[in-house]
Amino acid sequence: MSGGSLGIRSGSYGSLDKQGQNGVLTIQAASATRTKAYSKMLKEKETLIHWICKFAGRKKVGMLLLCVISAAVFVWVVYFGEDQENDNGSNVNDNLALNNPLINVVQSIRIDNWTSLSVSVKETKVGVMHPPPPSYFLGYTLPPGHPCNTFTLPPPPADKKRTGPRRNFPAPKYVLFKFLLLVYDTACPVCYLPVEEAVALMPKVPSFSPVIKILTYIFEENLNRETEFGGSDFGGYPTLKQRNDSYDIRESMNIHCGFVKGRKPGCGTGFDIDDSDLHEMEQCNGVVVASAIFGAFDIIQQPRNISEYSKQTVCFYMFVDEETEADLKGKYENKKIGVWRIVLVRDLPYTDGRRNGKIPKLLLHRLFPNARYSLWIDGKLELVADPYQILERFLWRKNATLAISRHYKRFDVFVEAEANKAAGKYDNASIDHQVEFYKREGLTPYSEAKHPITSDVPEGCVIIREHIPISNLFTCLWFNEVDRFTSRDQISFSTVRDKIAAKTNWTVNMFLDCERRNFVIQVCYFSFLLHSSLRNMLNEGTSFFG
Repeated sequence: MSGGSLGIRSGSYGSLDKQGQNGVLTIQAASATRTKAYSKMLKEKETLIHWICKFAGRKKVGMLLLCVISAAVFVWVVYFGEDQENDNGSNVNDNLALNNPLINVVQSIRIDNWTSLSVSVKETKVGVMHPPPPSYFLGYTLPPGHPCNTFTLPPPPADKKRTGPRRNFPAPKYVLFKFLLLVYDTACPVCYLPVEEAVALMPKVPSFSPVIKILTYIFEENLNRETEFGGSDFGGYPTLKQRNDSYDIRESMNIHCGFVKGRKPGCGTGFDIDDSDLHEMEQCNGVVVASAIFGAFDIIQQPRNISEYSKQTVCFYMFVDEETEADLKGKYENKKIGVWRIVLVRDLPYTDGRRNGKIPKLLLHRLFPNARYSLWIDGKLELVADPYQILERFLWRKNATLAISRHYKRFDVFVEAEANKAAGKYDNASIDHQVEFYKREGLTPYSEAKHPITSDVPEGCVIIREHIPISNLFTCLWFNEVDRFTSRDQISFSTVRDKIAAKTNWTVNMFLDCERRNFVIQVCYFSFLLHSSLRNMLNEGTSFFG
């Protein structure tokens, strides 16, 4: 029912007739009066009908009556329809069907933020109440005339080399060698909303997760290491059948996703973290920005252009191993360097540092179980845009749950594999074994037939995602491929994506790599090596000139 209390409704049908003495209603008298009036009106109607039939043929009387009735209905709809709309306009959404959207207008820029409508109470029988159906974020569109609607990328530079702004390496002691410490980046412009407007558009409810609704993770106290498909003590030893079953997407799934030992991720699982840090990580229930440096391989880069609101609400976490932590001694206090909270990780499960780095990169939803969104950036990168602006531009505005940039040059897995072999990124036999395995499963070279998919190879140094079952499943299965094959995650990316898409019609927002370079700046590895060499020589008292 739309509202109102049971009983006499004086508002809809006019006021009652006069009351009798002592406030008692004279209902019988009123009833008799109405009966006489009705009889008189009936006689007048009969007289009117005879008069009409006298001047019009009987065949035309029916048509005439039909027209009169239609006109009366039209007048009633126009008059009472407007009345009802004016009276109940504020409650229209409460009477909509469940598949209609609910509009939340952000007043500052008037953007419609669409979610599926859920009714607070659904009643099927008297006294039987059912819980409301879930609500989901369904995206939004910027209003007509908004600058970002007409925004287009400029044409690429004529020179194929990476030209662009130069940035000095943050090492002022080594002024003599600044000409060697330059970074070249080619970035294209990106149309961001102001931080305040991006924050206002943050969805109040999660996005829809197709097919899968419940995702749980396998715990194995006693590992069976004798399986035909390999694995590790950290990721488990799933059989080939278990791997195939994990791509049979169902409403409820239980899968391997790292941390197979121990009571919870980070406690006796490998990749172990202090309880105090784990407790703080569990408190992060909004947005997390995460990175990692292992083996003192990079220098911590402080984010720039971060709003005060983000500094207060976004969790910034930097994972380091014991070697990196020793290199940072005396450079931070209270576990903080700038905005980063430093988290020491012990008992790294792999001897390959690149594979260790894939744990926080792909399994942030396990390390931050209550976070809604995450932004992963490699340790070599410096963040130069606000996290809320990035989330709005690449997730919310695109109605996507995971976004990653395309490789700037390669878009075919076979070409990527050969490039990895030529660069010595991994041993050739392991790369060949992985590619051949995927070929037997149906992997083909990239072609235009895959449109609207624009690439099979991601850049991979930045991952933007919402933590919902479908995106968590994707990164779990992607990690499992990295665990059992090579650590070159670009090779396994498209296989996992396409297998999930075939079952769910879910996919990844793959944006241009020049857009990625708009919000992160890469510190050149050569610059880091030179900086490290100079630092070590100064510490040892060695002269650079011999």
